[in-house]
Amino acid sequence: MTTIYNFGAGPACLPQEVLLQIKDDIPNWYEGMSVLEISHRLPIFMALIDTIEQNFRTLLSIPDEFAVLFMHGGARSQFAAVPLNLLKGAKTADYLVTGMWSALALEEAKKYCQPHCVASSQSQHYTAIPPEASWVFEKDAAYFHYTDNETVHGVEFLTAPNSKGKWLVSDMTSNILTKPLDFSRYGLIYASTQKNLGVAGMTLVIVRKTLLGHAHPFTPSTLNYELVAHSNSLLNTPSVFCWYVLGLVLKWTLKQGNIEKIANLCQQKADLVYHFIDSSDFYTNPISKESRSRVNMPFHLPTPALEESFLKQASEQGFKQLKGHKNIGGCRISLYNAMPLLGVEKLIDFMRAFERKH
Repeated sequence: MTTIYNFGAGPACLPQEVLLQIKDDIPNWYEGMSVLEISHRLPIFMALIDTIEQNFRTLLSIPDEFAVLFMHGGARSQFAAVPLNLLKGAKTADYLVTGMWSALALEEAKKYCQPHCVASSQSQHYTAIPPEASWVFEKDAAYFHYTDNETVHGVEFLTAPNSKGKWLVSDMTSNILTKPLDFSRYGLIYASTQKNLGVAGMTLVIVRKTLLGHAHPFTPSTLNYELVAHSNSLLNTPSVFCWYVLGLVLKWTLKQGNIEKIANLCQQKADLVYHFIDSSDFYTNPISKESRSRVNMPFHLPTPALEESFLKQASEQGFKQLKGHKNIGGCRISLYNAMPLLGVEKLIDFMRAFERKH
């Protein structure tokens, strides 16, 4: 069989080791039952929850002053949960818009406050992070929200933005566990699990404990960070399979080394792709070099017909899910932690051969 390399943006590829473990565990994870059908209150599952949190804290060196929550739904539910929990009576919050996901976060916040757009790169088709000199802050904003990596447009912050003293709140769904984090300026980080953490259906929230307990009275219980924290993330029946896969992925990630080693490999894979594209007259990446994502790389071929042919032949050769997002078209390479360096090298070999032929 052709070796399959899945470059999908999410739900994304899982490590082969994890997939094989899931296959073995499904029929009998505990006393003849699969993990899909056991109570989340069993001691074995409670122990798994504790192990998952400890491994996650170890990988990112999360300080004790932060709570780690495991919440239902995707990161999009956090677009509402953030203002509901963190406004603390304020009428506004600062939002920086650098792509589709941060734009959607801003729109959702309008239901609960009057969010202030610090800056937007929409007029530049989200091909660069707006220059910091152009940012305009709202003095009374409760927090500063930004999306650390824009999965659709391929824009990433290589360093945390200046928030003018406000707590940073960040959607890190697509680049969590790809670089070290300095938590000193963050109030909250959230990331859904279908990229570097497992399968879709759960979102991790890392929130400063001093920010708990200020939710608006009409906040749904399942979105109230304080209630979720006090229940050990068991306010209602959790997505046990998501939790189980997360546990396997975190164990696999720990085997790869510390977060610095993981970040170096992430950069190495990205450098290979960008060096090849930049040396080509056939493939083009529209993102300014200083704003390029290490994780999601959109690119175009000279014509739509060539893109269609490229995607078809790539799939036949085992390079899957390279089609770009429907909103911008083209092609896209996604390089999450589970994608091996060999997969990137083989993709570039295919791209080079396709370029020579056409």
